[in-house]
Amino acid sequence: MTEFVRTQDSNFQGLFNFDYSPNYHGWQDLRMHYIDEGPSDGPVMLLLHGMPTWSFLYRDIVPVLVSAGYRCIAPDHMGFGRSDKPTDIHWYTIARHTEILSSLIVALNLTRVTLVCQDWGGPIGLSQASMMPERFDHLVIMNTWLHHDDFEYSDALKLWNSNWQKNGIFDVEKPDLAKLLARDFDGNIQTIISNFSEDTGSADSDAEQEIYRGFAAPYLGLPDQGFNGFRRFPLSIPLSEEFYLNGNAVAQSLHYKNLMDWTQRPGKGCNFIWGGSDMAFPELQGREWAAKMEAPFHVIPDAGHFLQNSHGQTVAKVILEHQGSKGATE
Repeated sequence: MTEFVRTQDSNFQGLFNFDYSPNYHGWQDLRMHYIDEGPSDGPVMLLLHGMPTWSFLYRDIVPVLVSAGYRCIAPDHMGFGRSDKPTDIHWYTIARHTEILSSLIVALNLTRVTLVCQDWGGPIGLSQASMMPERFDHLVIMNTWLHHDDFEYSDALKLWNSNWQKNGIFDVEKPDLAKLLARDFDGNIQTIISNFSEDTGSADSDAEQEIYRGFAAPYLGLPDQGFNGFRRFPLSIPLSEEFYLNGNAVAQSLHYKNLMDWTQRPGKGCNFIWGGSDMAFPELQGREWAAKMEAPFHVIPDAGHFLQNSHGQTVAKVILEHQGSKGATE
């Protein structure tokens, strides 16, 4: 039996722009949370978060897509949001996250899916399109990556990884990353590290306080082991062979190659939306990837890594504009 902790429901009451009923998918002895909004027979948008966020990241996007007639499904990876949080840090692997998401897609029998993915939602989500292409029609790729031999990891990502290792800035009890999301430091890793290491408080303005509360909610009242889900993600970046297995590097490489001809397949579409000030995944990397896939590329110059958090309505608008995109380049 997997040892886990579960966040109390009261933490999620009255969150800013996120008044959705919870839904749960059982996987072994655990439950995965997801929101399911919009018409049950509408075309599906599968919205995937990364680290250290949860489905709350899409609070400004879901209403726009639902109003346009889409069914929005936004799951929380295990260890995040309202999903269960196994306490053993070694339980968390990218292969396991991928397997659990696959089981949700099959259980809900999702078809004609538009995948919207960012950060770790990319490796976990794009693998689904690679493995089950018959279920996916369109890919929306945002500030993410798939590991492959030619991928050059940015200095910012290397710094991020190193500071989650022993004696790094984030190697502390119950690391509070919600304050970083409340202030939206645009993916500037140096700024994030300096602000985390200083006692800057949780938030300043009323809006920041609401966002802080939303991102802090999954971990309030939990023991330190409840934070292991997002601790594990930075240590899964396959920067070297030390992290290859946990990061599912070989599988990522295969999925990357398999998806290169996506826009050439009948009925398949793809577009990229990129936060232009992200230092972890620079704009040039996104542009080059989009060019290889012959997919449109849209940059939001003043958006950072968490573009859904800071520019949600703009992201939603671009998603809708590019439904059915088959390879024109902006």
